[in-house]
Amino acid sequence: MAGAGPAPKDPSRRARRNKEAQPQTILRFERAEAPELPDFRIEKDGELVEFVWPERTREWWQMWVDSPQAEHFGSTDWDFLLDTALIHARFWRGDMSVAAELRLRVAKHGATMEDRARLRMAFAEADDADGGKGSSGTETAKARYAKLRVVKPGEEGKPSGG
Repeated sequence: MAGAGPAPKDPSRRARRNKEAQPQTILRFERAEAPELPDFRIEKDGELVEFVWPERTREWWQMWVDSPQAEHFGSTDWDFLLDTALIHARFWRGDMSVAAELRLRVAKHGATMEDRARLRMAFAEADDADGGKGSSGTETAKARYAKLRVVKPGEEGKPSGG
């Protein structure tokens, strides 16, 4: 199965501190706004005709525009995703030969839970949004731990009183 392996471990957490083969380049991040799906013409049977985006691709594009990942996309990310939209359109028009490429491309943007885990993405406000409840709607271990108290011998059956 094709695809990238796990993301590299943070150098500060490695058991061996071998020097990096190539130093890391730090870039200034500039968030880019999502472009609209463009209008353009394609050649069909020797003449230029208007390209029509499948409705499913328009919905897919809007999903990416609204996704939490989008706030971390720069201009090159949107350009790559725009090219991916063309592949998505081909797929939804019945060209199954592009399925593998489509899967690889959306994985680079964190499309599935597995992709986000590999990219070390997490939804930061998850526990805050549900009022201290875990993902299953139950109380979190941290909240249960806060309620623990020391029980002295002979107090086992007595109510805590507070």
